[in-house]
Amino acid sequence: MTDTRALAAQALADIALRGVSLREAMDQRAPKLRDPRDRALLTALLNDGARWWLRFDAALDRLLDKPLRRKEPEVHALLVLGLVQLDILQLQDYAAVAATVEAVRALNRPRLAGLVNAVLRRWQRERVTLLAELDAQSSSRYAMPPWLVSAIATDWPAQADAVLADCNREPPLMLRANRRRVSRDALVEQLRTAGYSAAAHAWLSDGIVLPHSSDVTRMPGFAQGLFAVQDGAAQVSADLLDLHDGQRALDACAAPGGKACHLLERADIALTAVEFDAARAARIRQNLERLGLKADLRIGDAGDPATWWDGQPFDRILIDAPCSATGVLRRRPDVRLHRRASDIDALVAQQRRILDALWPLLARGGRLIYVTCSLLRAENEAVLGGFLAGREDARVIAVQLPAGQAAAVGWQILPGDDDLDGMYYAVLERA
Repeated sequence: MTDTRALAAQALADIALRGVSLREAMDQRAPKLRDPRDRALLTALLNDGARWWLRFDAALDRLLDKPLRRKEPEVHALLVLGLVQLDILQLQDYAAVAATVEAVRALNRPRLAGLVNAVLRRWQRERVTLLAELDAQSSSRYAMPPWLVSAIATDWPAQADAVLADCNREPPLMLRANRRRVSRDALVEQLRTAGYSAAAHAWLSDGIVLPHSSDVTRMPGFAQGLFAVQDGAAQVSADLLDLHDGQRALDACAAPGGKACHLLERADIALTAVEFDAARAARIRQNLERLGLKADLRIGDAGDPATWWDGQPFDRILIDAPCSATGVLRRRPDVRLHRRASDIDALVAQQRRILDALWPLLARGGRLIYVTCSLLRAENEAVLGGFLAGREDARVIAVQLPAGQAAAVGWQILPGDDDLDGMYYAVLERA
C-alpha cells in the first residue's frame, strides 16, 4: 500500500526544489495509486502545494530553528503539504496532522516524526500571528515570486491585487464542443443527464462551463471525441481568425493541439501544424485522432520556415507564441516556481524571431493573429509595436471582446476577467 501524502511529498520536492513540471510529477506518481480517491487527493495536494509553496515555505522559515529544504527536501515538502491540508484544503485538524506524521514514517524518516508533529501543532497555536506576518509581504501573501509581483504591479497597477488574487483561485473546467460531431446544446444536455453541472458559455459559441475540475476521460462523449478541454480565452483564437472553407492555414507552435483542432472543427481548411518538440507533437496527433480531424503535422522550428514550408502562402496564420505563461498560473501553478525574470528577454527575442519569419508566408489580404498566455506587456504589445514600426504592409485589425481591455496594440484578458485565463491577442492583415 502506497502512502498518498508521502508520494505527494516526493513529487512536490521534485517540482519546487528540482524544477520538474507538475504534469511530469503527476504522470510519474499517479499510476502508483489504484484508488481514484487517492489519485484525487494526490492531484489536490500537488496543485495546492505548488500554488502555495512560496507562502508556506516562508512560514516554515518561522517555524523551524534549522531549515530542512536541503538536507531533508521530502520532509520539508511534506511540512508544506501539512500546512496546505490545514489551511487551504481545511481537512480535519487531527486527521491531517496524524496522516502527515504517518507519512514521515512512509518516507523512512521516523526520527523526524516528532518534529513534524511539533511544527504542525505550533502552526495551529500561532496561526493568526503567522498569517499576519505572511500577509504583510505581497510575495508570501499571494505565493508569488517577488519579480513577478513587481512586474504585474508595474504593467497593471490598478488591477494588480485582483490579478494576483485571481491567479490563486480554482478555475472552472471549460470544454469545447466538437461541432463536427455534436451540437453544443446536445452535449450540455448529455452532460447534465449524467449528473454534471454543465452550462453553455455566455458568449463563446463552442464553450461549456463546469464549476469544478473533474476526470474528463470518464465523461460521456470524451472517448467519442465530442469535446476537448480548453479554456475560453484560448477558444477566442478561432473567432479572431475568421476562417472560411478552402483556406490554407498555419498553426505555428501548435502543441498540444487545442487551437489547431478548434480551427479544423470550424471550417474545411488545409491546416499545417508546426511543432518543434517531437514529443509534444505526439500529443497533437493524439488529439487529432480522438476528435476525428486531419492536419499536415510538421516537426520543425516555426522561426525557420525553410525547413518545413512548401512555398505556398497561407490565408490564415496563428502564432501561439512561446511565452512566460504568466496568464495561466491558476491552471499551471508550478510556473511561478520555475519561471525567472531573466527568462523574459530570451522569450521576447524568440517571439519576435518567429513573427518576423512567418509574416512573409502570409498571403496578401491574409490574416495573422499573435497570441500569448502572458500578462506582461514586454511579451505582448511591445513585441507587436516593435514589429509594426516602419512596416507598411501590415494593418492592425481592432479587437473588442466581452471580457478584458484594449492594449496599446491588441486586446488583453487578465486572469479572472469573466472567469477566463489571461490571454493576449493581436490581429494583423497583410496589405
